[in-house]
Amino acid sequence: MKFKKHILILPGLIIVIALIIFFSFMKKIENFADQKINLNQDLIFTVPAGTGRTGLEALLIKHKLIEDNQLMPWLFRVEPELMKFKAGTYRLQKGMSLRAILQLFASGKEMQFAIRFVEGSNLSDWSKILQNAPYLKHVVENKTPQELTDALGMKAGESLEGWFYPDTYMYTAGTSDMELLKRAHNKMQTVLDQEWKSREKNLPYKNAHEMLIMASIIEKETAIESERTKVASVFINRLRLKMRLQTDPTVIYGLGDKYTGTIFRSNLTTFTPYNTYMIDGLPPTPIAMPGLASIKAAAHPAVTEYLYFVANGNGGHTFTTNLVAHNKAVTLYRQRLKQDK
Repeated sequence: MKFKKHILILPGLIIVIALIIFFSFMKKIENFADQKINLNQDLIFTVPAGTGRTGLEALLIKHKLIEDNQLMPWLFRVEPELMKFKAGTYRLQKGMSLRAILQLFASGKEMQFAIRFVEGSNLSDWSKILQNAPYLKHVVENKTPQELTDALGMKAGESLEGWFYPDTYMYTAGTSDMELLKRAHNKMQTVLDQEWKSREKNLPYKNAHEMLIMASIIEKETAIESERTKVASVFINRLRLKMRLQTDPTVIYGLGDKYTGTIFRSNLTTFTPYNTYMIDGLPPTPIAMPGLASIKAAAHPAVTEYLYFVANGNGGHTFTTNLVAHNKAVTLYRQRLKQDK
């Protein structure tokens, strides 16, 4: 009888031991998944296309996020949903667990990068920003101007200047600079079309492109919100009276790399297509990427009799209706500059 009892107890004991070992091993896997990764600061981590389970494990070990052990395959067996990771670039944050990382990879929620283009910047500024943007695929630099205008759906020979909306754009790793330019161009077209349709009547523009040129000049002339429509009114009044615009920002743009920070009298008498002291009407293209406020100002200028404005030394401008008053304002400005030295 005793022998039979031992025979009956032995299988039960084996089962109990097996269960203890099983649950102990499962707990070990769970602890492995819940362990905090070895990070002192956020890490940008890329899972390349075609990466498999062993490849991912090797990457995690390479970056010293986990130690080399045999538990990763078992974790994937126990939680197969964690193995459905997607290629991409992710932000790993300090304090994340291994499970949280694998869940992030499985979600496909890649890290978003931000690129900022400010109002008043021009095409050369944008080119530099795009070239220095991280994780961006560069294709624009290898394209000719004609190829760029074709890709953007613009007219042959049309200048790209002014046709991109200044804003903050989000992108994921591997996005091309051309894709960002298309987004910025489409947004500028949308905004410009809306403002062109709602513009004041009888403005001296032949088309929306001329209004965009005006907006770019306004953008470069003032950063003060309350002044934009006044600046617009000065240029509108001048166009209606067939007066030259005589605006320094267009001269500077026409000088290009020759501009050293100071406009000399000789610059005002040297012809370029953008020297509004010598040409009639608007310059041939925008001189910068205008923001919404300047586009609105070009579409809805203030109704004034102003024909001149000059800096007042306080960051703003003095607006006048005649040359005598303008010259007085210029003298006051120069006196203030001398006093401030």
